[in-house]
Amino acid sequence: MTRTSPPDAVRAAYARIRSAEPGHVWIHLRAEEDALADAGDVAARTAAGVDLPLAGLVFAVKDNIDVAGLPTTAAHPEFAFVPATSAPVVERLRAAGAVLVGKTNLDQFATGLVGTRSPYGPVASAVDPDRVAGGSSSGSGAAVGLGLVDFALGTDTAGSGRVPAAFNGVVGLKPTVGLLPADGVVPACPSYDTVSVFAADVTLAARVLTVCQAPTTGDVPDPQGAGATRAPDARAWPADAPQGAPAHPIVAVPRDEDLGTLSPAVRAAFAAAIGRLEGTGATVRRIDLTPFLAAGRLLYDGGLVAERAWSYGEFLAGHPEQADPSVAAIATAASGVEGTRVVADQQRLAGLTRQGRRLLDGTDALLVPTAPIHPTFAQVAADPIGVNSTVGTFTNFVNLMDLAAVAVPAGRVDGEGQFGVTFVVPAFHDQVAADLAARFLGEGEEAPLLGAPGVDVAVFGAHLRGEPLNAQLDALGGRYLRDVATAPAFRMLLVEGAVDRPAVVRGGEASVPGELWRLSPASLARLLTSIAAPLALGPVELSDGSTVVGFTGAPTGTEPDITHLGGWRAYRTAAATPA
Repeated sequence: MTRTSPPDAVRAAYARIRSAEPGHVWIHLRAEEDALADAGDVAARTAAGVDLPLAGLVFAVKDNIDVAGLPTTAAHPEFAFVPATSAPVVERLRAAGAVLVGKTNLDQFATGLVGTRSPYGPVASAVDPDRVAGGSSSGSGAAVGLGLVDFALGTDTAGSGRVPAAFNGVVGLKPTVGLLPADGVVPACPSYDTVSVFAADVTLAARVLTVCQAPTTGDVPDPQGAGATRAPDARAWPADAPQGAPAHPIVAVPRDEDLGTLSPAVRAAFAAAIGRLEGTGATVRRIDLTPFLAAGRLLYDGGLVAERAWSYGEFLAGHPEQADPSVAAIATAASGVEGTRVVADQQRLAGLTRQGRRLLDGTDALLVPTAPIHPTFAQVAADPIGVNSTVGTFTNFVNLMDLAAVAVPAGRVDGEGQFGVTFVVPAFHDQVAADLAARFLGEGEEAPLLGAPGVDVAVFGAHLRGEPLNAQLDALGGRYLRDVATAPAFRMLLVEGAVDRPAVVRGGEASVPGELWRLSPASLARLLTSIAAPLALGPVELSDGSTVVGFTGAPTGTEPDITHLGGWRAYRTAAATPA
């Protein structure tokens, strides 16, 4: 694929920005000459042979994420400060060759799902100017939806990285909380905040997340005291993170009675999305969404809202002039929450989370509408708190219950705005959600790998796709990578049993065909314990010169040699053909 040169990409981006309606997307737009200077540096590095995976791309960040030399306002002018260093997520993107063009508008202190709670102005949907862009990452969602940048960073606590995706017709990747470092991010509800990614497609969103991930070792400034810090809430990929979605996943969907906030037309759009999902090979299972919805209500209507007071309540109390009324009201109420109420609702949330996990047991993901409504500006003005609450019906619970999600566009509902759906998965099953989202959008069977630790495993027989034991690899979260063949030094023996299997052993002159799969380290260990003698796992040299873990064996000397047939599938065809 031919890439646009970094300077040309920057010039094109600023031309688009100049020709677009102002729309209150930006709080700080960098001078074009500064962005061009960065682009020149990227071009020089690529010319010198440095691999920069995001070279030729431009991006924006939400203005509650630090960028060295630019003010961080969190949409409150008096809060503004100029950080000396950028947030690690920003540093990593720039190191990978992406060029920053500016910082985007947001609902003040990242509190809201509508995109109208900012003294810098309300942000309109990129595809429907009479309707809101969604919040709190309103400017980032709109910037991508308008095509002003290739991708943008937002943050997401209650849906801020998913609702703007739905309302602007783009992809919103909300990772497992802690997978992306929160250093340099103004906290809103620190136990549940995460950086998120907006892009036009899942493929680019996945590439961006891969660059941004990995824990840091630094501390995060604590807003409660000058010089105080708190440990970053970063988490590394675990050894059992799945490498991909099954070929035929089971996806949970809400019961009809859980969809009461949807109009008939929006219900029809969701039903069409379910049908589209089934068309990709998925099986749906209806579940009771009650514990999920109950958990979501705890974020603002329970003790957990006290975290908002911890994050910015004192500041707003001392600087009320440019405070958004809805945000100020939330902070004031949060400051009065008693400690016992916080603990009670934390325990309530833990119980609801256990219930939710039991309901999702045996499924690979949960599909929900991203938002039940896409409100107009007039609707938000008439009932700012109520409309915001309705918008968050299917997003509020996700971070509270330690789930990851990918929001994708699902079309437009006549007279009711944009509609989207979200794939929700357990923590660190981000790859599964990304793969399912890519299939739903027709981007292919899988999204790019997100970077969870994995081991490549060569299979040659009953674990091949379409063969009897392939379901084991699916159940282990395995991922098909490509067809391979061994170096020309092997032979294939037949191990007969309830399920016939081949043993690929050294000592021959054949190149045996097979497939390369990727498993998590924990899944590889589970696979090893399931293998019966004389089969085993061991090093296998491939025709490209690499050595991987593969199915081999310790033959007894009685197994028939089937090498001459040309591989396992050829053997199966020959065995099924009458003599």
